[in-house]
Amino acid sequence: MKFAIVCSLAAATVLVGSEAYPPPRFTDPDRVRKLEGGMPEVDQIFRRYAEGRKIPGMVWGVVMDGRLAHVETAGVFDRSSNAPVTASTVYRIASMTKSFTALAILQLRDEGKLSLEDAVSRWIPEFRRMELPTRDTAPLVIRQLLSHSAGFPEDNPWGDQQLSVSDADLTKWLLRGIPFSTAPGSHYEYSNYGFGLLGRIVTKVSGMPYEDYVRTRILSRLGMENSTFEVSGIPAGRRAVGYRLQGDGTYLEEAPLPHGVFGSMGGLLTTATDLGKYVAFHLSAWPARDDPETGPVRRASVREMSRMWTTSRLTAGRSGGAVRAAETGYGYGLGITTDCRFEHSVGHGGGLPGFGSYMAWLPEYGVGMFAMANLTYAGPAAPISEAWDVFLKTGGLRKRELPPSPILSRMRERIFQLWMRWDDGEAKEIAAMNLFLDKPASQRRAEIQKLKDEVGECTAGPLIPENWLRGSFHLSCGKDTVGVFFTLAPTQPPAVQHLAFRKLDADGIRMSAPTSVACSE
Repeated sequence: MKFAIVCSLAAATVLVGSEAYPPPRFTDPDRVRKLEGGMPEVDQIFRRYAEGRKIPGMVWGVVMDGRLAHVETAGVFDRSSNAPVTASTVYRIASMTKSFTALAILQLRDEGKLSLEDAVSRWIPEFRRMELPTRDTAPLVIRQLLSHSAGFPEDNPWGDQQLSVSDADLTKWLLRGIPFSTAPGSHYEYSNYGFGLLGRIVTKVSGMPYEDYVRTRILSRLGMENSTFEVSGIPAGRRAVGYRLQGDGTYLEEAPLPHGVFGSMGGLLTTATDLGKYVAFHLSAWPARDDPETGPVRRASVREMSRMWTTSRLTAGRSGGAVRAAETGYGYGLGITTDCRFEHSVGHGGGLPGFGSYMAWLPEYGVGMFAMANLTYAGPAAPISEAWDVFLKTGGLRKRELPPSPILSRMRERIFQLWMRWDDGEAKEIAAMNLFLDKPASQRRAEIQKLKDEVGECTAGPLIPENWLRGSFHLSCGKDTVGVFFTLAPTQPPAVQHLAFRKLDADGIRMSAPTSVACSE
C-alpha cells in the first residue's frame, strides 16, 4: 500500500513514503517507433557477421519493455538436412548458464537458506581440509565463487570439457585439493570450477539436483518450457548441431556434450523465444519501484547480481579522434561494463565446442539483445556492440528520466525566491547546519547580488534532478545564463547542504556531479 505522511515543519515540507521517491520513466512517446526503425540495419549487421564468420546458422533477438520485440535468423541449424534456423531452434548457451546458477543461489539466500558470506566448507565439507595458498588466507565464501574472486585459475580450455563430470569424480578432485593462481579475494579470474561448486551448493542446500532446482524454481516460473540441461531430450529436428570450422574450410560436427555436475557452469540449452523471456525478466528489475514482485527472484536481488563486485580491467585509447575508456568487471554470473556510451551495461557470453552465444542489456534503457550461433566460440558480442550504435542513432535509445521528487521541487522554488529577494530568515529555514558555516550568509548574499547585477533580470527554468536529493536548474537572464546546483542533507526534513550559483557559457550546459568515465573529442 502506498502512503504519504505530510509534515509541515519550519524548514521544509517533507513527504515520507513511496510518493517521496518517484521512479524514473521513459518520456518520449515515439521511443519504441524510433527503435523499431533501426531493426533493418541491425539485421544487416548480424547477417554480415554470420557470413563473415561462416556460421552455419544463427538467431538473434531484441528485447524491449518486457517482450521479445524482434527476432531474425540466418542459415541452417543442421548442414546435413539444410533445415533453416527458427526462433524455436534449441542452442547450447554455454557460460550464459552461470547467471541462472547465480539466480538460484540468490533465491536460496532470499529464502534464508544460506548466506553469501557462508564459508564454502559449510556446504562442501571437503573444503575443511583444503590447503589454502597462505596461512593468513581467510576461508573462501560463496560470494567469491559468484564473482570470480576465489583465487582459482582461469580454466576455459579445461573447463569446456568438464560438463559430463560425475558427482563422484568432483568429490575425488576436491579431496586432492585445488591449486590457486592468486590470493582469494584479491583479483578477478574467470573460473568454471567455481561455478561447478556453486551447482553442488544449490543441490546441497535445496535437497534436489541442481538441474531440477533450476528447472522448477526458475525456468518454469519464467515460462521457459523449451529450455533444458539434457541434450538427449531434444528432438533432432529442433536441436542445433554444433560445428567447428577447420583450416581447410570444411566443417567438423562436434559431438554434443552430455550433462554432468559441471552443468551449472555451462550446460543449459534454450531457444530464442525462451531467451527473450529471460532477458526481459532481467530488464524488468529496473527501476526500483513499489510494484508487486512477479518473478522467481526478487527484483532487488536481480539488481544486486548486476553490480560490479569484482573489477577485471580498465582500458583507454583513442579512436576516431575521441578518447575511449571502459571499465569491465563481474557481478554474480554476469559481466558488467562502464564505458563512454553507457554507464551501465550487463551481459555474458558463452562458448563451447560447436557453439557461441552472447546476451547483453542496458538496464536504464529497457533494451536488450542476444544472439546464438552453432559454430565453435563464435560468440556474437561484436555485432551486438555495433547494433547499440545503430539504436543510438535512431534517437530512441535514451535512459529513463527521473521526475523531480516533491522535496527537491519545493527547494528549487525556495532557492529561486532567495535569488529574487534574499531574506536571512528564509535562508536559515532551508539551510542545513553546515551551509553558513562553510560560507557566511552575508558573503553568499553579496555574491548573489553581484551576479544579479551582472546578468540582469532572470526567469527560472525547469528542475533537472540528478537524484531524489540533488538537482540543478538554469536561470535565463538578460545578459547570461546562470546555473544553480544544490544538494540536500541526509536529515529529516532534508535541508540544503550545498548551494552554488555559476554563470554558464551556454544555456545547454548542465551542471552535475562527475561521472566515473570521462570521454572527450
